[in-house]
Formats: sequence, C-alpha cells, structure tokens
Amino acid sequence: MNYRIVLYLLISVIFISCFDEDKFENTKRGNFEALWNILNERYCFFEYKDVDWDEVYTRYSERISGNMDNDAFFSLMAEMLAELKDGHVNLTANHDVARYWKWYEDYPYNFDTKIQDNYLGTDYGIASGLKYKMLDDNIGYIYYGSFSSGIGEANINQVLDRFAVCEGIILDIRNNGGGLLSNSEKLASHFFNEKTHVGYMQHKTGKGRNDFSKPYETYVEPSNGVKYQKKVVILTNRRCYSAANDFVNAMRYAPDVTIVGDKTGGGSGMPFSSELPNGWSVRFSASPMYDAQMNHLEFGIDPHYKVDMTDEDMARGIDTIIEKAREIIKSGVS
Repeated sequence: MNYRIVLYLLISVIFISCFDEDKFENTKRGNFEALWNILNERYCFFEYKDVDWDEVYTRYSERISGNMDNDAFFSLMAEMLAELKDGHVNLTANHDVARYWKWYEDYPYNFDTKIQDNYLGTDYGIASGLKYKMLDDNIGYIYYGSFSSGIGEANINQVLDRFAVCEGIILDIRNNGGGLLSNSEKLASHFFNEKTHVGYMQHKTGKGRNDFSKPYETYVEPSNGVKYQKKVVILTNRRCYSAANDFVNAMRYAPDVTIVGDKTGGGSGMPFSSELPNGWSVRFSASPMYDAQMNHLEFGIDPHYKVDMTDEDMARGIDTIIEKAREIIKSGVS
C-alpha cells in the first residue's frame, strides 16, 4: 500500500481518537458553534494564511438569529468558511454545497477543448483516464483531465512504450481539479529512476491551532514498469488543484521535466470531513503538505515558463501553451 495512503489512514484514526466530539445543540446557534469549533480545532492553515479565527467568530456570531431560515443560515455559514480562502473547504447540505472558487476565477482560463481537438483529432488513443496521440512532429501528447479517473500500471506502460520513439512527451493536466493521490503518485513514478524525496506532511496532534506532528518526509518510488527517459513538459493552468498540484510538485524533482503554463491553483491540505448536529457535513484542510524545502504549496506552484494562451493564437485555433512545449522539446533546452 502507498506510504501516504497509510499515513492518511493513520491520521484518520488519530483524528477520531484524539479529538473528542464536543456536544452542541441542533439549533442555529448550536450548529454555528459546532462549525466554528470544528475548524478552530482541526483546520491547518490559520497561521500560514494569517486568519484571525477569533475575530471571524465575533463578526459572524452577531449575525446568527434563531428565526433565520435555512437558506439564509446556510449562506451565512458559507460566507464564514470563505474567509479561509480554501478550495478544500465545503459545507454540504441537502440543498447546496458551499464552495470557494476564487483560487481560479480571477485568472486566465488557458485551456480550450475545441482548440485541443485540433491537436487530438478524433483518432487519439484512450488508456483508461489518459487520452494520447503522437503529434505530427514526433512529440507525444497525453491529456489527463482528472486524477479521479482510474489509471493502471498497464495503461501507463502501454502509452509510454508507444511513445518510446518520440523526441519527448507533453503531459497536459490543465483543468485537472485533483482526485486520488494514489493516481498522482502512480503516474509520477514512471518518470523517476530512484526513490526521491519530494516533500513533507504533518498532521494535527491536538486541539491547539499549532498542535502539529513533526514533518514526515514523502517520497516518489520509481515504478517497476516503463520509466520514461526523455524530455517531459507538464502543462498547467490555475484549475490544476489538489492531487494535480501534488503531481506538479513531485514532477519538479524528476529528471528533465519542465513546467509550462500558468501557476497551479494550489490545494495542499489533505482534506478531512466532520458533521454538524443538523446533519450538514463540513470538509476542510486538516494536514498540510509541503515541498522538499518545506515551502507551503497551498497557494499554487509557479511554472518554469509562464505562458498564457493569446487571443491571436486562439483565433487561429492554436494553443500557445502546447506550442511552447513543442518548442522546448525540439530545442532540447530545459
């Protein structure tokens, strides 16, 4: 079993055993207190984001009324959670899911599926979650749109084996909002020749806002299957989040890899879920992950080459970011 999956299961046990559930009444006030308290004891980025959670409590507590309807109450709770500026923080009720999307909303889209069709055509290969094609300049192109889409070792081996004759590979994960860390690590393992330290992780050990374990080192173990040895260019945009952000971080430590496009969206907190007295569930970042230099990754990872799709290229059906990747592979320059 994957090291970080084991660690995540261990963290889950620790959360259940070390955090006794406080009892709150199923009233508007009780549910508000429960939500604020769950985050107060378990959320992992208060200090890094400089969030004064006590001040947030005072400001929103004044707005709670026992006779407000459920929609107004839900909106108020969602507004409070948005103070955390975290795409991993959600409040889920029967009628809606509160979400924070500003981590990508104010940025260029930098991806167009219709323009991508000009490169993929209709005769591309499909290997589980991977779409792939050899472009006409002998460069391999792989698109992986979600780490929630399953991929097996055999899928990856087949695709990389078919691209052995290519000058290099473009691995496009734009608009990949994340999914399973196991898929991220499985794919990354095919680009490493040795066990490589790529980051750290911590977990909460108590109810204090800064009660964290010592950092645990995280590694990418090389696959026993095909390991690609030529130039790889990863394409990113702001909608690369969570497990996609984790993948980009790991691939920065692989040999001969270049990141091209926009800064990723971030999302480096391992999420955990809890429940309010009224049955609504809340998800939040509980365990922070860092790069190998102990830098936070919550607000995203800068590419080696910052490239936006231009209006001129888009009007001609050209993907500026793909073209930059082809240029890098052809030139042999990192």
